[in-house]
Amino acid sequence: MALTFIDSGILIAAARGNEDVSAAAQKILDDATRTFASSVFIKMETIPYAVFFQREEERQFYEAFFDNVSAWAEVDLSLAEAALVEASRINLGAMDSLHVAAAQKTGSVELYTTERTTKPMHQTNLVSVKTVQH
Repeated sequence: MALTFIDSGILIAAARGNEDVSAAAQKILDDATRTFASSVFIKMETIPYAVFFQREEERQFYEAFFDNVSAWAEVDLSLAEAALVEASRINLGAMDSLHVAAAQKTGSVELYTTERTTKPMHQTNLVSVKTVQH
């Protein structure tokens, strides 16, 4: 099974089901040949918004995903340092650099995102980045 790190954009698109990329995002999450990796950073980008705006079904969707994650990135100084190096190397935003470093740290073979291929995240060599955008 392929260990896949899921970016928050994929979870948000799948949970809300009203975006152009929602079906593609859901297809990745439903793929029985994958296991999933995540980090507390992904939780922080998804759950608080759903809770604050009282979107109970959306929160439950995220919690169900996180309950099935098989690899969690340990948040420590080495992850932050790897993220800083990668952010500096390819002009990657802070949170995206943490996601890339977390994906690498979990041993994920790929990171799925909603970021377009023109974005810096796709320039990393720490993990194979794939998108659901056309």
